[in-house]
Amino acid sequence: MSNIIFLGNFRVDFTSESHHAKSLESLGHNVIRMQETDAKSEHILSAALKSDLFIWIHTHGWKTPGSLDMEEVLDTLKENNIPTMTYHLDLWFGLQRQKDLKIMPVYKKIGHFFTVDSQMAEWFNKETAVKGHYLPAGVFEEECRYRKVETNRNVLFVGSKNYHSEWPYRTKLVDWLEDTYGNKFKHYGSGGIESIRGMRLNKLYWSTKVVVGDTLCLNFNYPDYWSDRIYETLGRGGFLIHPYVPGIEKEFVDKKHVVFYEYGNFDQLKELIDYYLTHDEERELIREAGHELVKNNYTYRHRWQHILKELGI
Repeated sequence: MSNIIFLGNFRVDFTSESHHAKSLESLGHNVIRMQETDAKSEHILSAALKSDLFIWIHTHGWKTPGSLDMEEVLDTLKENNIPTMTYHLDLWFGLQRQKDLKIMPVYKKIGHFFTVDSQMAEWFNKETAVKGHYLPAGVFEEECRYRKVETNRNVLFVGSKNYHSEWPYRTKLVDWLEDTYGNKFKHYGSGGIESIRGMRLNKLYWSTKVVVGDTLCLNFNYPDYWSDRIYETLGRGGFLIHPYVPGIEKEFVDKKHVVFYEYGNFDQLKELIDYYLTHDEERELIREAGHELVKNNYTYRHRWQHILKELGI
């Protein structure tokens, strides 16, 4: 069992930090949670010096109070051979937040940066002293549940309608779904009915025939990054039609675990939606296979097993 200091946002139970901490505890490790905006840097250092690993999931714009700069904290931990790391689930390259990589010292001082973007991992390894690791996202194991129920809903989209300014495709997609399917379509998330989490979201996926997904893919050809929503949807028992992203076939097989369509090809998307709305047996076989794949390979418990092995912990 390892002692782990985890600095992040634990104010609500559904943050990725909360899910990661519980995943680590399920593997038998002792995790001490420290709230980023409340814990003082000198207390963080004191606790981390007695630990086997320091994890910091830094939230954009947040400050850690205290008498020490977090650069000093990371430097001191390095001098004392305490590994430090972060694991971020978002795309940075090509977005406004990319500038943070050069502005914020934490990203020059952290020991290991696990990222869902392979190009970002390569950049860290070529341009900085930080060790970059490519590791796709996953789903929280406790929420990776599926039960066969009556599918009495037709077409669903989950997520914010107005996304990054660099990705107007999201708004276009949701508007097209609304115009095309009318009252057969439901949108949950910002700009839609409401945000929904926990087992309510699982039950929504179970009872819906077709979920349409989306990933921010710059120029429609940015490789090896896709949203954690694909793991969330499949792991929670949703049948998903998702745009094809270069490299995604490394994790999922088309028409076995998920169904792919070409970005912007709404004629193809409509053909696929309409087909799977009426071909129940094919749809349910794909739904069950996608859930089993994610449950057995792509939960955050699996991801953290990989991380700890990489770090030799």
